[in-house]
Amino acid sequence: MNKSIFLEQINQYYSLSGETAAALLDICTEKQYHKNELLLESGSMARYYYFLQSGLIGYYTIDEQGDYIYKIFFEENSFVASTAAIIKNEPSDFNIIALEDCSVIQYPVKAYRELLEKHHDLALFHIHYLEKNWVVKKEPLEVSLKYETAKKRYLQLLENKPLHNRLKQHHIASYLGVTPTQLSRIKKEIN
Repeated sequence: MNKSIFLEQINQYYSLSGETAAALLDICTEKQYHKNELLLESGSMARYYYFLQSGLIGYYTIDEQGDYIYKIFFEENSFVASTAAIIKNEPSDFNIIALEDCSVIQYPVKAYRELLEKHHDLALFHIHYLEKNWVVKKEPLEVSLKYETAKKRYLQLLENKPLHNRLKQHHIASYLGVTPTQLSRIKKEIN
């Protein structure tokens, strides 16, 4: 387990004391997930928060027609969770899946939430993380989904070339809300 990178990522949001870091690391375990293995299945309670050390994770739901709708992708050094399900203490509406073989640091929701109440600095990390990633970063994504064309959203995805190159075409099409055929047309237009 690469504890130093994990703590480094946390400290970018808010610096933890040595005592808090030790208490957090105490509840962490390392786990490997194989490609296409679910970390969390829709309809299940979210039992863990994850820190992605290596690999690629997708967050998706399935519509009435049985089609996969990808909401977001997570690359290395990302914090991953079914945040809304955890906050509401309800089963997740989303599946979290390993799109590549993954190594994660996972920590139980219940134990982590207890630490948030005991350690002010950990609570501040959590607030700063949520503000930056679930408010500031998420808002443009939601606006984009509502008002941007699939072509424009594809061009935005292309700006993160390393991520784009790791995704399968059906993942990209699903993320954009188009069929693979429509994605092919968009790519032809751009080229």
